[in-house]
Amino acid sequence: MSLSDLQIKAFRPSERPAKHSDGGGLHLLVSPTGSKLWRVSYRFSGKQKLLSLGPYPTVSLADARARRDAAKSLLKQNIDPSEKSKLDRIASTTSRATTFDAVAEELLSKSGREGKAEATLTKKRWLLGLVQSDIGGRPITEISAAEILVPLRRVEAQGNYETARRLRAVVGQVFRYAIATARAENDPTYGLRGALTAPTVTHRAAFTDWQRFGGLLRAIESYEGSTDTRAALKLLALLYPRPGELRQAEWSEFDLKKRVWTLPAARTKMRREHRKPLSEAAVAILEDVKSRSGLGRLVFPAIHTALRPMSENTLNGALRRMGFDKDEMTSHGFRASASSLLNESGLWHSDAIEAELGHVGADEVRRAYHRAAYWDERVKMTEWWASEVARAEMALLPSVRGVDV
Repeated sequence: MSLSDLQIKAFRPSERPAKHSDGGGLHLLVSPTGSKLWRVSYRFSGKQKLLSLGPYPTVSLADARARRDAAKSLLKQNIDPSEKSKLDRIASTTSRATTFDAVAEELLSKSGREGKAEATLTKKRWLLGLVQSDIGGRPITEISAAEILVPLRRVEAQGNYETARRLRAVVGQVFRYAIATARAENDPTYGLRGALTAPTVTHRAAFTDWQRFGGLLRAIESYEGSTDTRAALKLLALLYPRPGELRQAEWSEFDLKKRVWTLPAARTKMRREHRKPLSEAAVAILEDVKSRSGLGRLVFPAIHTALRPMSENTLNGALRRMGFDKDEMTSHGFRASASSLLNESGLWHSDAIEAELGHVGADEVRRAYHRAAYWDERVKMTEWWASEVARAEMALLPSVRGVDV
């Protein structure tokens, strides 16, 4: 006899579980606690089995009958409804574990274990946050290129073309990681490469001729601000490291007797240790700084606390106070100045210059060659560069003389 909603609502719990049949194997189990659970009895491969359909009234009478009929349809196809339900639950759990957010978080964790800089991870996390509301909760296998294009266009609409380009690249990294871990079959960002507005390439402001570079050096020498800021700017001119590498430098990295600065892998852009030879002039500056404030860990601590390094705004701010605007010179521009003038001299192998700048090519053998064969040349180049910097500071023309390299 079929059940009705009125009957079901009238069922009261008893001391033992009570079954109330609706026909076709479907019945409602009323437990002593009062809960009411739909179940279907069936036989599969000669065995009596039960399939739970959910509680009443969450699963209505009509829904329970529809699910019973669906189970019968599976039985006709020689499919066990219980096994199918189990597989569906596993697939649902797996789907939640392979959402874009889940895969992205796993990739970030992996990058952290591999020693990627915290600043890099923070930047990637911020970028991924820009797509979270659009695709974050979606199974990664179901995300289309059109869906990804929506947040990319939103970023573009704000005029942030470079951010949109980087966002597409980071999203692509997540998809490629999903492919590598067998959770996706393709990267939909590949087809979006030509869809975004290409950002205008702007080179970092720098002086690339000796006359203007010499004027900058003379301005630094007469700078009336912080002595440490002036020393840091002088070292940028002499050693042309990345500004962050110098600002965050620690005394433990320097061997002033052997005239070597060893930058740890964690602080270099290429994530590998980088050794730089120190000229006599650079050592003199460092010894002066150490004599005044070398008791702490950092070579150039912030003004208000020795626990944090000097900010890049400090260096760029000093350049502005000296009269150089952001379109003329930046703290990062010292690298471009040195690269241009060293190459222009014609005295030094281009690979030695690239090695000194901390640039690394794709070829592993060439990287090893940079570290070894060019070290002696880099030592000579460092002293030559220091002498030319001194000449330029005195308003003398550069002395492009022969050097035994």
